[in-house]
Amino acid sequence: MTIVSDINLSVHQGQAISIVGPSGSGKTSLLAILAGLDLPSKGEVWLADQEITGLDEDARAQIRGEKVGFVFQSFHLLPKLSAVDNVMLPLEIKGDKQAKERALKALTRVGLQKRASHLPNQLSGGEKQRVAIARAFVTKPTILFADEPTGNLDKASSESVGELLFSINQES
Repeated sequence: MTIVSDINLSVHQGQAISIVGPSGSGKTSLLAILAGLDLPSKGEVWLADQEITGLDEDARAQIRGEKVGFVFQSFHLLPKLSAVDNVMLPLEIKGDKQAKERALKALTRVGLQKRASHLPNQLSGGEKQRVAIARAFVTKPTILFADEPTGNLDKASSESVGELLFSINQES
C-alpha cells in the first residue's frame, strides 16, 4: 500500500506551511518521513540541508536533537514534571547550564510564566499545548514539525495556539 507518492517539497527558512487533508490521507506519515522518524521506501529526504535517507537511526536522532522541534496533538508532557521542567528537558539533555533560565523565558514568551511550577494535570488543554510549544522552540530548532497541534483544543484555544505558532516562527 502506498501512503505517500511522488512528492517534491522544499521549505525554506522562515516559511510556514500547512499540510491538509482528510483523516487517513497520509499527513502524519509524511511528517514522520520529513522529520526522519520513518524512512521512505524509495527516494531521498533532506532535512536542514543534509540528506538523511542513508543515515542510521542514531545519526537521524542526532540531527533531530540538534535541528528539529516537535509539537504533537497529544502534548507529550511528562506528568510528574512541572511546566518549567518539561520545557527544560531538551536543554538538560544537551547539557545546557542555563536550562532553567531559558525555559522560564520560553514560558514567558507563551504567556505561562505564572504557571511554571504547575504539573500538566493542573493545566488546561491550551496551556499544555503552549508548554509543548515552549519546549519545541526553547532549543532554537532550524525546523519545527507540528502534527495537528490544535486537534485536542476548543476553538478559542485552537486559534490562540495557531497564532502563537506563527508569531514565534516569524520572530525566530
